[in-house]
Amino acid sequence: MKTRLILVLLTVTGLGVAQTPTIRDTNSVLNGASFNTPVAPGALLSIFGSNLASTLASSDTVPLSTSIAGVSVQFVQGSQTYVAPLQFIYQGDPTQNIPAQINAQLPWEITPDGPSVSVTVTANGATSAPATVPVGRFGPGVFSSNGLAIAVNNADGALAWAAGSVPGLTTHGAKAGDVVILYVTGLGPVDTPIADGTAPVYLDNLLRNTNDSPGVFVGGKQAQLVYSVLSPQFPGVYQLAFIVPSGAPVGDKVSLQIAIGGVVSPNNTTMSVVQ
Repeated sequence: MKTRLILVLLTVTGLGVAQTPTIRDTNSVLNGASFNTPVAPGALLSIFGSNLASTLASSDTVPLSTSIAGVSVQFVQGSQTYVAPLQFIYQGDPTQNIPAQINAQLPWEITPDGPSVSVTVTANGATSAPATVPVGRFGPGVFSSNGLAIAVNNADGALAWAAGSVPGLTTHGAKAGDVVILYVTGLGPVDTPIADGTAPVYLDNLLRNTNDSPGVFVGGKQAQLVYSVLSPQFPGVYQLAFIVPSGAPVGDKVSLQIAIGGVVSPNNTTMSVVQ
């Protein structure tokens, strides 16, 4: 049940007929957790535009499908073309100024220091003009729901949100010394390669550590990192464990940031810290 809840949260936080799909001109390809740039190989990303899809649908298998309801995404780098695994498609609502959106995984084969990368979307036989993809070795983003990080108390599996944040769901803050599990994307390469669109539990159950160790900051205070690995269950997602540092600010919405390779996630995701 808890695993299913986390999967739902990861999908919606990252939340475009027969017309030609169009990728919008600005802020078109963003980190699927932070909605920032750059995006890193292996990470989940979001593509925004119009006529990108004609329905709301998600992949229901792992490995993730490369086509959902007639929609596919192609990344091009140099002479190579990679068809991306898809997590989610949404047709948008122009009457409410809500863009169409596709959540996909940037293929691991993309090289940050290689030629420039472009992306096209094909929907029901029509293909968009290419858009430039801002690729970097790292692009950390913390998954969240309404700004609340998908951060889980290791002791009991409760989200580290203020008590009563979600009616009918047990939530509570974490205190100094507690271990918290955090779900992020964009932490770069891992020590054992993995195929696009899949996760270790569906392949070989082999733990995959990030090559570089991220820093975790709670209210600006650096936390002790316990581990940094690919999520066993969710493609394109990394799982961190950290210890809430002594001296971290107490409050319902304490900033939670990840830093790796000189790139820092935005400070607009929070968790609850209690005494």
